[in-house]
Amino acid sequence: MTYTVGIDIGTGAVKTALFRVENDETEWLGRHTSRIRRRDPLKLAEDAYHDLIAEAGLSADDIAYVATTGEGENVPFRTGHFYSMTTHARGGVYLEPEARSVLDVGALHGRAISIDDRGKVLSYKMTSQCASGSGQFLENIARYLGVAQDEVGSLSKEADDPENVSSICAVLAETDVINMVSRGISTANILKGIHLSMAGRLVKLLKAIKAGDGVVLMTGGLALDEGLVNAMREQAEEQKVELNVANHPDSIYAGAIGAALWGAFRYEKLAQLETLAKAS
Repeated sequence: MTYTVGIDIGTGAVKTALFRVENDETEWLGRHTSRIRRRDPLKLAEDAYHDLIAEAGLSADDIAYVATTGEGENVPFRTGHFYSMTTHARGGVYLEPEARSVLDVGALHGRAISIDDRGKVLSYKMTSQCASGSGQFLENIARYLGVAQDEVGSLSKEADDPENVSSICAVLAETDVINMVSRGISTANILKGIHLSMAGRLVKLLKAIKAGDGVVLMTGGLALDEGLVNAMREQAEEQKVELNVANHPDSIYAGAIGAALWGAFRYEKLAQLETLAKAS
């Protein structure tokens, strides 16, 4: 029996997941998320780690592997670090076994990942650094409009005449929004326009990796934004692409889940190598 912890440090939040792995059986024992909000992410990761294992009745000595991902390579107590694309892929398949593509929409980028049934990355495509298809961009717009982040999706779904927004870069898009407000465009129609703009870029990424078979699982900080999910489906239809876009209540934990599971895999392989070395 192996206990592993995955820690995913993103731009906006720290996500932590605790797993027990035995042979091919996995059990998710606990999870924790902390918004960074100008706090030290390494301290948040450490506090979340200790809280998580304490809640499960474990100690640090019980944890076989602490795997980090995202910006977590500087966590001092980590055992190993995994690239976020591989962890989101593995976590995506754990959450949705029928997923054959993962769409990671984080604070700074959007990334489409083609995967197989084991969560192995086959290909990927991501937005440019200046793209307006990111969580940070949407958060900035919501703040300007005076809308709480958790209200964005529901407001977007109320739109009756969404306004076109520049999809070239965040600066131009924000200028568009300022002009819309001055023209009296409703908040709902502005947000829906932004969602459609973002979704248009993200659908193009999925087309680039030839997504289509299986489920496209959304992960990352915007995975639970139902306004964006709906816009993705609308844009897929407009671009004549057959996509089964879905999310999961725990989509934001995909990176942490994948890190924990890859950590268990690596721990097992290292243990096997050690056994072989002793036998030779």
